[in-house]
Amino acid sequence: MSVLDWYLVYLFQKNYLSRLMTMKQPQRDFCGNTSRREFIQTVSGGFAKLALTGMLAKEGILGSSIEAATASLNPLLPRPKHFPVKARSVIFLFMYGGPSHIDTFDYKPSMYGMDGKTMQVKTFGRGGKKNEGRIVEPRWKFKPYGECGKYVSDLFPHVGHCVDDIAFIHSMQADSPIHGSAMLMMNSGSLVSGKPTLGSWINYGLGTVNQNLPGYVVMLDKTGGPISGAKNWTSGYMPASYQGTVFRSKGEPILDLRHTDKMSDGEQARIIQSLNHLNEGHMESRVDNSNLAARIASYELAYKMQSTAPEAIDTDRESEETKALYGMDEAHTEDFGRKCMLARRLVERGVRFIQIYSGGSHGDNNWDAHGDLELNHNKHARNTDKPIAGLLKDLKRRGLLDETIVVWGGEFGRQPTAEYASGSGRDHNSNGFTMWMAGGGIKGGVSVGQTDELGSAAVERPLGVKNLHATILQQMGMDPNYLSYFHSGLDEKLVGVEGAEPIHEIIA
Repeated sequence: MSVLDWYLVYLFQKNYLSRLMTMKQPQRDFCGNTSRREFIQTVSGGFAKLALTGMLAKEGILGSSIEAATASLNPLLPRPKHFPVKARSVIFLFMYGGPSHIDTFDYKPSMYGMDGKTMQVKTFGRGGKKNEGRIVEPRWKFKPYGECGKYVSDLFPHVGHCVDDIAFIHSMQADSPIHGSAMLMMNSGSLVSGKPTLGSWINYGLGTVNQNLPGYVVMLDKTGGPISGAKNWTSGYMPASYQGTVFRSKGEPILDLRHTDKMSDGEQARIIQSLNHLNEGHMESRVDNSNLAARIASYELAYKMQSTAPEAIDTDRESEETKALYGMDEAHTEDFGRKCMLARRLVERGVRFIQIYSGGSHGDNNWDAHGDLELNHNKHARNTDKPIAGLLKDLKRRGLLDETIVVWGGEFGRQPTAEYASGSGRDHNSNGFTMWMAGGGIKGGVSVGQTDELGSAAVERPLGVKNLHATILQQMGMDPNYLSYFHSGLDEKLVGVEGAEPIHEIIA
């Protein structure tokens, strides 16, 4: 350390000892523990000395308890990891509406030739529980790809060429067959709203790498957002600093971010500085107010993003070859391809969690194929297949796939039987469906779990959403059963109080 650093340590110790000599016996909270407010005020001398506390923690002079307390005051501060890190970012490709697993990646050869037959098969979807139904055989052919010989539908020929980098999970189960609650479950680990989402937990647990960009970015389909809207990227009971920021792939990346034309950058900077000064003064006696800390951080971040966010989405700097790789040279793939390329650019700039939605609004604007399965899935697979493969290939050639987890899937799958008396539409299926992962220490060319011969339910190695979340957290360097947030008297966890094991079979 420098002479200045040693002098600051001296002042810190002097302040700490004087407080020990003069302070009254602290009041204890339940279980005889000193409150966080008392702890921080005693050790760091209030918010004014936050910078010193952060410096000392960074130098390893202060322990993890103080680091945790400091982190609560600065929500964007990087955090220590529980495990060696295999991944530093996540890109979640969310196929909103529920893609049919038996028409995409879960090959069921015995179903061919069964079209129209009435079978005894138990299903549970939007229409409730049924014991029989009319079989709708897969509408697309499958063929093997890669060295692993994985069978993939004709819907995803480009992704098929990437299977040696992908781990397929064929036995996923959801706790609800209804869009709203299933979406919340997939995003937050809970069927009810108000809980922090996966991206929030990752940024809470690890902090932000790039202080000039949000740690959690969401890109919606051009047709609109999913059901329940912002509840799917909320920070819940955590500070607002951890919630997702909605990015647009063209034009202004964040609406209402720029200041008025009548205000100069210098004037805006002075206003933010004044506001933060007032907030910091207010916070000296309210150091446990995480919402106030989040407000201070958000002012500063918004100011920084005015210059950094437009640069991050400037895809004009990319080569024509790279644009073509993502399908940006074709009308039907341009939109999703641009978002996938933007996700790669954000990963390069240290953004922790990026979620891209395929499908929005209602009906055939998303993957919810209740009517014409072929019309629906041809449309959405055609829009996403090449961009997804382009993302995987681009990450790999840039050396980023090893440290980036790519997740593909929807809130549930679809049933093997028809929903209506005629037509090929399938109802929701939460009893068994497919998701896949790639990169970030995930094995490639493997498949885990199995559904029955009709794809109606998981019969081998059934896995829940919490297992998926646990896998992601562990690969990011966090213990899913240890990472917690104290709220309303409980140590809340993404995986719940009962905990969850990662999917060890897919971890390299």
